[in-house]
Amino acid sequence: MKRIAYTVKDRDGMHARPAGAVIKAAGAFHSSIVLIHKDRKVSLKGGIFGLLGLGIRCNDEIVLEIEGDDELEAANAMTKALNDNL
Repeated sequence: MKRIAYTVKDRDGMHARPAGAVIKAAGAFHSSIVLIHKDRKVSLKGGIFGLLGLGIRCNDEIVLEIEGDDELEAANAMTKALNDNL
């Protein structure tokens, strides 16, 4: 399992555009990708509404847990997606 901790830098936090980009990036992999925020978890394979429902704001820390046969590639891609969009 790979874990990625990330601090949100976008002043608007998690909104539709970055959420869509993160969901799209996660969909390219077979691995399970779960985002954790303040003891709440949501699968990034489950759609955008669960992710937006977490209320992630600027300077919040989020954690991704990635597990599966392509977890290394997924971790690299998800790190890039977070850096590019949040």
